[in-house]
Formats: sequence, structure tokens, C-alpha cells
Amino acid sequence: MEHLDPHAKPPDAFKELYRRYVKLPAEDLERDELVVDPRGEAHGMRCVGTVEGSRLREVFGAFDEDWTGETDDAPVWEHPSVPGLYITPSLLPPAIQTTLLTRLLHRDLSNPVHRTNTHLHYTLPSSGTSFFALPRSAPPLPPLDASLHKPLQYGTFLRKKLRWVTLGGQYDWTAKRYPSTPPPPFPPDIAALLTGLYPALRPEAAIVNFYSPGDTLSLHRDVSEECGAGLVSVSVGCEGVFVVGVEEGDEGNKAIAVRLRSGDAVYMTGAARFAWHGVPLVVPGTCPRELGEWPAGREAEYEAWRGWMGGKRVNLNVRQMWE
Repeated sequence: MEHLDPHAKPPDAFKELYRRYVKLPAEDLERDELVVDPRGEAHGMRCVGTVEGSRLREVFGAFDEDWTGETDDAPVWEHPSVPGLYITPSLLPPAIQTTLLTRLLHRDLSNPVHRTNTHLHYTLPSSGTSFFALPRSAPPLPPLDASLHKPLQYGTFLRKKLRWVTLGGQYDWTAKRYPSTPPPPFPPDIAALLTGLYPALRPEAAIVNFYSPGDTLSLHRDVSEECGAGLVSVSVGCEGVFVVGVEEGDEGNKAIAVRLRSGDAVYMTGAARFAWHGVPLVVPGTCPRELGEWPAGREAEYEAWRGWMGGKRVNLNVRQMWE
């Protein structure tokens, strides 16, 4: 695999497109002539295949035995400017999105082997139960170094300060590399869901990003893995603008801005595997109604956090680490 510098800077043209959406008012997004909506042939999108409905029903039923929904064949779209970027709109139905959220956030987030950005400066509860089982008034999180940080209010932690959790391979965001020690096991049910949808994928590491409107993810490339296998990104919750582009040498640089909705899935392979990408905009008020009240529901213990998901975009980004 060609070595790419994880500290490199993106091309100016990509940064210009990214900045276009950082400050764009949400109401202007509908009128924006550059943003690509991957739901049809507008903006040059082309259908390059389908995921059969029968396979989707089998995969979803195995992931959630209570799921009884129906699903049709799911078209897969590609844009000629970024070959290898395959987008499947609404791949995950709302009920499967809810199950995925529940397992990621009630089970995996509170598992101490999965590190979060908050672990860098604070001690998190270690009971193993869901962080959402505690009330908003739970005791503050104590800082690792009281000379540098004040105690973090629990409500602020879950509403604003929680930005990511890593699954499997625990990526070091400062050094931009994976540790040499064996990683924690990747959650097997989530791995089975993803490999059922993308048979070529071998889930070994993932980052789950948590965004609120106003949050961004800067342009970067995922180049620290020791292989060039494709990666998968799944969006849940509020809509976001995804800027992605490839450098093509003498042919110039090409980038597009894609509007991703809840349940959309992106597979980056081939030329798109090491594309520059980032999230300049999370669109407020766009979380689907079926998800907006999560985690409140049948379980009364989560009632204090009703509506938490209504202002969030959760992105699951999964990759293979080694050949």
C-alpha cells in the first residue's frame, strides 16, 4: 500500500468547498446548487448496482430478531467525480437504526475498553451500565488533573462534550497511529451486520462520532491502516453535509459535497478509499421523528434523556486495520 502522510494538508480547492458549508445557513441548503443529493440521477449521480431486498431482510433479521419489517432492493449510487465512493441511501430502516443506537450507546459506549475523547481528561463511570441510566444531575466527572480541568457536569458530558468513542482498534488521535498491542474485540453483532451488508469488509476498528448542530469534522484522510481495504460509514440522526474529494495529479483535484440523511451508508473503496473527507455542516431539526425521542421509550430509566437524539448526528465509521 502506498504510504500517505496522515499529517498532510488537503488541497486548497477542497478547503474552499468545505468552508462554503461551514457558515451556510441551514435554510439555504435546499437552494444550494452544488450539494449532491444521492437519491436519483440529479447532479450526475449514476446507479451502479443494488443490494437485494431478500439479503437485507436476512441481515436485519439476524441483527434484531424482533425486526419484522419489509425492505425493497436498495440502489447503490456513484458520482463520476469520486470513483469508488458508493452511496446507498436509506440502507438501514428506522427500526434497525434504533437497535444500532441502543447497542452502540447503551452497551459499547459504557464499556471501559472502548475509549472516548472524554477519557483523555476525566474519569468516567465504570459500572458497565448505560451512561443514560444516570440522571442529568449525576455527580460531575472528576478530572485526571485538577490543575488543568474543572469537574465536568454529567449533563454537559453527554449533551456537549462527548465527541467520539473507538471500537476495536483504539486509534491514537495525537500520534495518528494504532497501538502495537492487540486491540479489544470488535462487537460481533455489529460486525455481522456490516459484513452482511458489505461482504468484503472485515471490521477491526471503528470510530463513532457524535455531532450536534454547529459541530464539524475537519478534512482528513484515513491513511493509518496497514491495508487498502474499503471502509464503511453509516449515518444516524440529523442530516449532514459530507465533503469528499480525490487528488488526481495532472488531471486536477475533484471534490463534491453530499447531503447524507439518517440511514444512509457510504462505502469508500478504490480511488475513494484514501479520499479527503470531512463534515462541515450538521443540519438542525432534521432527525427523523422515529429516532428523535431516543433513548426514552419503554424503559423508564432513560426518561431523563428523552429527546437526546433529536439534536444529534451519530456516525459509525468502520475499517480494516491489517491485510
